[in-house]
Formats: sequence, C-alpha cells, structure tokens
Amino acid sequence: MSQTPFIFDVTSANFEQLVLENSFHKPVLVDFWAEWCAPCKALMPLLAKITEEYQGELLLAKVNCDIEQEVVARFGVRSLPTVVLFKDGQPVDGFAGAQPESAIRAMLEPHVQAPATPEADQLEAAQALFAEGRISEAENLLKQLLTEDNENAAALILYARCLAERGELGEAETVLNAAKGDEHKQAIAAARAQLTFLRQASDLPEVADLKSRLAQNTEDDEAAYQLAIQQLARQQYETALDALLKLFVRNRNYADGLPHKTLLQVFDLLGNDHPLVTTYRRKLYQAIY
Repeated sequence: MSQTPFIFDVTSANFEQLVLENSFHKPVLVDFWAEWCAPCKALMPLLAKITEEYQGELLLAKVNCDIEQEVVARFGVRSLPTVVLFKDGQPVDGFAGAQPESAIRAMLEPHVQAPATPEADQLEAAQALFAEGRISEAENLLKQLLTEDNENAAALILYARCLAERGELGEAETVLNAAKGDEHKQAIAAARAQLTFLRQASDLPEVADLKSRLAQNTEDDEAAYQLAIQQLARQQYETALDALLKLFVRNRNYADGLPHKTLLQVFDLLGNDHPLVTTYRRKLYQAIY
C-alpha cells in the first residue's frame, strides 16, 4: 500500500466506491497488474511518479489480477499490464502493455488538470496585478520568475507589456522578440498591437487638441482616427472601438482602409473571447455586408 492518499489498492468490494464514485470528482487511473508480470512491476513506479506529480488531480487505483478475478472479468482484461482511465464513472482512455512516460502523459493530458506549479502561481499573480494596473508590482514578480526561467514565453510577453506601459518601448520590443512558441502567437500579437498604439500615440497631437478639432468639425476623419489611437494607448478600448467603427462606416477608405486594419489589431490585442471583440466583430461584419 502506498504512503500517499492518491495511490491505493482496490478490490471487488470497494471498486465501486474508490474508482467509480471517485471518478466523478477526479480522474482515476486503474492499473491492472500481477505479481508474476515483470512489465507490470516496471510500469508501476512510473505510474506512481506521474500520479504524485499531479498532486491530487489524478488518483491511481491498483488491481491485483491474481486476487481480484471478479474485477478482471467485469472489464474484460486480457493482457497485463492494462491501464484504464475512468472519468464520471466511465472508462475514457487507457492502454495495454508497457508504455514510455511520454505516451502516458500524452494520454492523460486531455483528461487531467495540470498540477499547479510555483511558477504558474507567480505568473497568475503577475497577470492579476497587470490587469489591475499595478504595473510595477507585476514587473517585480516577472523579474523574479524570469531570473529562474528566462525562456518562459508567457512571462516574457507580460514583462514586455509592463515595459511598454512605462514607456520603455524599445526594451519592450527586445523582450517580446525573445518570446517563442506557436501556442503564444495570440499573446505576442496582442503585445505587438499594444506597442504599435503606444508608438503611434507618442507622435500625435494631444487629446484635448484632437477633441477641439472634432468639436469644430465632427467629420474630421484624421482627428477622429488620431483620437482613437490616443484612446487605445490609454486602454480606453470601448470608446476607441466605437470611434473606429463610426469612422469605418463614414469613410471606410480613409488612409487605405486604416480604420478596418486598426479594428483588427484591437481584436488581436483583446483576444477573441473578450466581450468587446465579440460585439464589435459582429458590428463590423454588419457594416461590411
């Protein structure tokens, strides 16, 4: 019997409770093994290691097939080792025969929540601080994280955004260029859009001057566009999106379609799941068609 509560032996008497009922709360990996089976004995410590790394997000139930013939017959186990993953009371995946660690992890990945790590907790805290506008605090956390792992793409991207918010645009771009990985394409595109808006805003007239021009002429397309960029640089996204959409409707060919291009950049910046993107993507589609 294992010393960890996440790994345990099961019998025909307690299989219902320990495997099926438990699987409604956490995935349960069932290892069908036997004392005479050498591959079983080689596989067992690997399964135990993986289970312990999941820190309670995965349970491992061991069935001794020499003793628990009723369970073996119930699930039609024909060769050993056989490993079956249960979720919500049902078998959802598994394998027969010894498997490499990479294959076992790949099988588990779609079904089991990855265990939290100190790095993940630190990054999540930095993301929350950034969202609250506490840029320097987020930056300090990210510096600590990057000291330990200077290739952490998610941390690099967020650190670049912190630098950009402080006006360190050149350094922000250098940091952003170090972030790699196809899974981070959306976040990198968002950070690049932020840099673009901040750079553009630094060369534009002041907000008060642009508002004054629009007060005198509501169809001053240049002032309307430049004011939207200033608003984007200040993260006034809804106001800017509304202005860009109105400019697109009024003059979609302004500066070779710049309002449309900028709307798409803002969508990249905010991400497809953002409610403003959902709303304004629909409005843009209606305006086009």
